[in-house]
Amino acid sequence: MSARDDIYTGIRRSLGVAANDSARREAVRARIAEAKGGIRPVRGEGDLEQRIATFSAQARSVSATVETVASMQEAAAAIAAFLRSHNLPARLKAGGDERLAVLPLDAQGVEVSTGISDGSDLNALSHAEAGVSETGTLLLVSGAHNPSTLNFLPDNHIVILKAGSIAPVYEDAFALVRARYGKEEMPRTVNLITGPSRSADIEQKLLLGAHGPRRLHIVIVR
Repeated sequence: MSARDDIYTGIRRSLGVAANDSARREAVRARIAEAKGGIRPVRGEGDLEQRIATFSAQARSVSATVETVASMQEAAAAIAAFLRSHNLPARLKAGGDERLAVLPLDAQGVEVSTGISDGSDLNALSHAEAGVSETGTLLLVSGAHNPSTLNFLPDNHIVILKAGSIAPVYEDAFALVRARYGKEEMPRTVNLITGPSRSADIEQKLLLGAHGPRRLHIVIVR
């Protein structure tokens, strides 16, 4: 018997229940399924235009840059323009997300390589699963299609976010992830990213890029 089994056995003994008590198991499943949601902050609510506006304002308030475009073709042009405006090389490291494959970056003169980052990449490109209007937060999941190293190692992180994936609150954003992946295929890691990396640990002076990207650029695609 493992240590965990020993602990569970002791708990069951104190409650006077058996391990195979199907009635108790069903009661727990029903309680989880019927659980009511918590309080929803009003700030993130509204129609799509209101959610885009609130998300953008909240993201900019924590030093991210945001622009909204009509299509993935315009997104590619926006990415190239961002790299030029900061005098960055026209090279990106990206995951194998099929949603990024439709970006015509080659037509913009931007070279894209795929895979994890070893720390030498200056620029990274990711696709967010969702955004949270309430706080301007991006929700990114891990996997071969979106390595978590891209979220933290490169200096500049560019993230594509579909406008329809901007949820009012965190609970709705997680629901979008569950709906896409399903119970048996959930990603191992979910990263919530609000603005570029920052720290004020040293003399209370704000420093961007302390533990990750110093720039976060979000391209919202309608």
